[in-house]
Amino acid sequence: MKPAMEPALQPALKRDAATRLRRAQARRHVLSTPAHIHDPARPTPTPAAANASNASSETHASTRFWPEGWWKLMEYRVGIIPLPVYFILLALIVGFAVTGKMPGEISMAIAVLAFFGFTCAELGKRLPLLRNIGAAAICATFVPSALTYYHVLPKPILHLTTEFTKSTNFLYLFIASIIVGSILSMDRRVLIRGFVKIFVPLALGSLAAAVVGIAVGSAFGLGARHTLLYIVVPIMAGGVGEGAIPLSIGYSEIMHLPQGELFAQVLPPVMLGSLTAIILSGALDMLGKRFPHLTGDGRLQVGETDEMAPAEEEIRGHIDVTHIAAAGITAITLYLLGLMCRNLFGLPAPVAMLFLAVLVKLARAVSPPLQEGAFVVYKFFSTAVTYPLLFAIGVAMTPWDKLTAAFTIANIVTIVATVATLMGTGFLVARKLKMYPIDTAIVNACHSGQGGTGDVAILTAANRMQLMPFAQIATRIGGAIVVTVTLIALAHGV
Repeated sequence: MKPAMEPALQPALKRDAATRLRRAQARRHVLSTPAHIHDPARPTPTPAAANASNASSETHASTRFWPEGWWKLMEYRVGIIPLPVYFILLALIVGFAVTGKMPGEISMAIAVLAFFGFTCAELGKRLPLLRNIGAAAICATFVPSALTYYHVLPKPILHLTTEFTKSTNFLYLFIASIIVGSILSMDRRVLIRGFVKIFVPLALGSLAAAVVGIAVGSAFGLGARHTLLYIVVPIMAGGVGEGAIPLSIGYSEIMHLPQGELFAQVLPPVMLGSLTAIILSGALDMLGKRFPHLTGDGRLQVGETDEMAPAEEEIRGHIDVTHIAAAGITAITLYLLGLMCRNLFGLPAPVAMLFLAVLVKLARAVSPPLQEGAFVVYKFFSTAVTYPLLFAIGVAMTPWDKLTAAFTIANIVTIVATVATLMGTGFLVARKLKMYPIDTAIVNACHSGQGGTGDVAILTAANRMQLMPFAQIATRIGGAIVVTVTLIALAHGV
C-alpha cells in the first residue's frame, strides 16, 4: 500500500497540472484557428493585397490542368461518353480489331455498341436541318447497316455485334424496361382511357392509309392487288419477325409460291416504311416545339398528368438503390410471364407483358417507391441504351440491300403516301377524341414501323419514348390484326 502524499506537496502539484493544461489548450487553439481569423501578432494585409492574392490563387486554379482542367475535359462528351474515355475506347477497339483478339465477353460488347452507337448519333445531331427530323436515330440505325453491307466494319466488330445481339436478344430487355417504367409512371385513370381510345385513330388511320396507298400505287401503274399485298399490308404488318415473315409464309401457302421470293418482295416496303415514319415523326417533334398546344410531350390525352409528382431531380436525390434494382427485376419478371403466355396461348410476349403491366398498375400492386425505381430504370434505358441498341439493330437486323431495293419512284411515293395518310388521319381524329394530335400521330406511325426496332427508332426521333406502351399496341396488336385479316381474305379469294 502506497504512503499518503504529504499535504504540503498537493497544492504545488495541482498548480503544475493546471499550468500544463492551459498550455496544451493554447497549443490546440493555435493549431485549429482558421486562416481567416485575425492574429494580432501578424500585420493586417491591405484590401488591395488581399484581392491580388485571391485573384492570383483563382487564376492559378483555373489555369492548372490537373485536376481542374482534366475535370473540365471530362465534361465534354460524345453522347454519354466523356471525351478522354471516348479516345481511350477508340484506341482499345482499334487495338483489339487489328490484333484479331477481340474478347467475346459482355464488357467488350457494351463498349463497342456504346462507342459506335453514340458516335453515329452524334453525327446525326450535327447534320444541318436533318438533325431536327430524327437524323440521330436514322444515322444510328442505317449508317451501320450500310457500313456492314459495304464491308467497312472490321470483321471482329461485326461478329461481336451480331453474335451479342442475336444471342442475348437484349432488344426485349430494353422494351420491357421502357414499357414497365412508362406504364407505372402513368395516371391510373388516364391509362385505361388511353388504351381504349388509341384503337379509334389506329383503325381509321389504317383504313385511310390502305385506300390512299392503293390509289397512289395504281396511279403509278403498280396495280391495286400488287400495291395492297406487297406494299400497303407489309408496311402495317408489324415489322419483320411478327409481320413480314408470317405474311410471306401465309402468301406462300395460299399462292403456292416460294416463301423466300415472297419475303424478298415484302421486306423492302417494311424497311422504307419504317424510315419514312422515323423522318415524319422527327418532323412532328419539330412542329410540336413551334406549336406546343398540339402536343402533350409524351401524353396522349388532354389534361393527362403524370402520377409521379416528384421531379426527376428530387427522385434522384432520395431514391434508394434497392428500389431501382427491385424495379428492374420486376420488369424482367413481367417479361418472363409474357414469354410463358406466348408458350401457353400463342400471345406475343411483349403484348402479354404489356397487359400484365397494366393490370399491375390498375390493381395498385406496386408501391410508390417501386414506381419511382421503375421510372429511374426507364430513364436509364432511354438515355444510355437507345443508341447502342439502334447500332446493334442496324448491324444485325437491317439489310441494306433490301432497303435500297425499294428505292424506285413508284414505291417511294406509294410508301410515303401510305405512311403520311396513316399519321395524318391519327392527327385529325385525335382532335375529335380530345387527344393530343402530334402524340397520337406518332403512335400511328409506329403501326408502319419495323416492329419493336422501328418503335425504338421512331420514338427516339420524336423524343417520346414514354409512348412505348401505346406504340406496342399499334405494332403488335395492330400488325397481328392486319396480317390475320389479309390472309383470311386472301384464302377466301377476296
